[in-house]
Amino acid sequence: MSESHHTLHTTEIDAPARVVHDIIADVTRWPVFFAPNIHVEHLERGERTERIHIWATAGGEVKQWTSRRDLDPQTHTVRFRQEVSAAPVASMDGTWCAKALSASRTRLELHHDFTVVDDAPEHVAWVRAALDGNSDAELAGIKRVAERHDEMDALMFAFEDTVHIAGEAGDVFDFLHRADLWPQRLPHVTRLDLTEDEPGVQVMAMDTKAADGSVHTTESVRVVRGADRIVYKQTTVPALMTAHTGSWTLVPRDGGVDATSHHTVVVKPEAVEAVLGAGRTVADARAYIHRALSTNSKATLGHAKQYAEERRAA
Repeated sequence: MSESHHTLHTTEIDAPARVVHDIIADVTRWPVFFAPNIHVEHLERGERTERIHIWATAGGEVKQWTSRRDLDPQTHTVRFRQEVSAAPVASMDGTWCAKALSASRTRLELHHDFTVVDDAPEHVAWVRAALDGNSDAELAGIKRVAERHDEMDALMFAFEDTVHIAGEAGDVFDFLHRADLWPQRLPHVTRLDLTEDEPGVQVMAMDTKAADGSVHTTESVRVVRGADRIVYKQTTVPALMTAHTGSWTLVPRDGGVDATSHHTVVVKPEAVEAVLGAGRTVADARAYIHRALSTNSKATLGHAKQYAEERRAA
């Protein structure tokens, strides 16, 4: 029998245990709250149990796994067990425990129990290091969000742009999927380095030029979900944001396809005046970010439209 290993990571948070638990329970928002998490999808969802598929960075690599979670809002605990793990992990389960220290302060514990492939010591060391890095990042993310939970409605926002394209969905998808060609295809992209070590998981670094002439460098992980959806998370974001996730989706309509770019953003409030100037507000930052991202997204969709419609007409 494989040897089991245990880790415990903790933090104290100036927020009620219920608030902390609710953040842990809602995995749909993990990619914008937790630095390591790229994308999460529900496979099954009940009142107190769920199965989820997670993509996340660990030890400098993009990993994916499937987990079952049991949620208990009465005791503020969430238990999880990986059904399909990614090597060198052979098995992993654990518990989130939000323990009330007072009405407004919580001790959060994150327990992991794991085994590794072949019981190899180097695998144990790798998993421990990955858990230390990811757990610390997740606890810091929960602490940051929980202690600002009253502000999150102002700091976090989402929007989308849709363009109808009288072309083939496959051509639109090809344009969006082949991001390595964007510097040749998109005037606002000045540099893009892309690697795809695992099919459907793209890691890329990109320089984009804004309307005011400034150049922004971002790093992203993209996950290709079939031939009609690409989801992504910026792992390095511009100074005004703490998080940015998005997606490109294609829906057939009227002999063509509706192509939609969706963005979810969390503003970094302490950077607002440093970036935009004295006296500027979170509302100003939201408007600035919305305008910049929407301009680039619509430009990308416009070039995808031209590409696909020209190919249909040829």
